[in-house]
Amino acid sequence: MLRVAGRRLSSLTWGSRQGLPAAARSPCLAGYDGSICSVNRSFFFTSSLPDQIRGFSSGAIAPGQEVQESGLVSDIPATVAAIKNPSSKIVYDEHIHERYPVGDPSKRAFAYFVLTGGRFVYASLARLLILKFVLSMSASKDVLALASLEVDLSSIEPGSTVTVKWRGKPVFIRRRTDDDIKLANSVDVASLRDPQEDGIRVKNPEWLVVVGVCTHLGCIPLPNAGDFGGWFCPCHGSHYDISGRIRKGPAPYNLEVPTYTFLDDNKLLIG
Repeated sequence: MLRVAGRRLSSLTWGSRQGLPAAARSPCLAGYDGSICSVNRSFFFTSSLPDQIRGFSSGAIAPGQEVQESGLVSDIPATVAAIKNPSSKIVYDEHIHERYPVGDPSKRAFAYFVLTGGRFVYASLARLLILKFVLSMSASKDVLALASLEVDLSSIEPGSTVTVKWRGKPVFIRRRTDDDIKLANSVDVASLRDPQEDGIRVKNPEWLVVVGVCTHLGCIPLPNAGDFGGWFCPCHGSHYDISGRIRKGPAPYNLEVPTYTFLDDNKLLIG
């Protein structure tokens, strides 16, 4: 652009000087001092050039104005013309890109579908994270398998005791005879260290279910032993009766009764 403008400027200047007389073309004559020469030079440039380079003037060009004599309006870039002649009317090129008006009803259903689908995905991710967090705090399968224990009672003879393992602890299951039941109910509850009636500790008088851990220091008592026919802890000499109640020794409490239910006459569920 600058190269084309320079060529046009030089051609216009040379043509204008060819049409002038010799005195005008050579203003610095012999015998003239430098002041006259400079005046003639300034006169030449101030009188002829601005008319020729009007197309490069920084002045504003009115909309619709056409300069016929110079023919330089077409060389002004579109951005420069837009800055010099601001307008509130903006024209977009619709030839390449198709444009839709704001709020086009034909595109509303698609916009709703995209927004709803995104929200559904976010809600599903949040639900998955919450479920993962809750399930991470629940017990594992091996722990749940040990949470309960089913025992077959049909093979236990009257007067005998069976030891099973539940949650890592021994559990004593004793099938009591009629004499054992009468003996357990004949004890004066007020004289016991940890007063409990026999009917509170059993659901079926024939079956006694207690945790086989001594309440003193956690030892395992021996069944069918001791001064009262129940259990005896050889570590520190604690004696328990036929109902699992402490009768003698340092143990402070009776043997613990776990949670259990009878599924039928010969099935027991502990836990």
